[in-house]
Amino acid sequence: MITNTNYLKQLVSYIKKNLSKGYTIEALKWALVNQGYSRGSVEKAIDITNRELAASAPKLVEKPVIRYEAVDEEKPEKKGFWQRIADFFKG
Repeated sequence: MITNTNYLKQLVSYIKKNLSKGYTIEALKWALVNQGYSRGSVEKAIDITNRELAASAPKLVEKPVIRYEAVDEEKPEKKGFWQRIADFFKG
């Protein structure tokens, strides 16, 4: 007989494996519910998965560099549709 913790570990493993394949949490949640798993168990497994993935995520040790760039405020002249068509045929 499968214990509750073993059952949740299997769900967590399944979710992690399929997240790495590119599936979304929402898609996995509804796939598991449609396969007959209880919503409560699926939600618990998702919470455990999120906590485990967050704990294993790399920590940002360096602050990001913010660069500022001056932009010329003069805007290029906007051409209308017919002017662009005429320019196209001019070459």
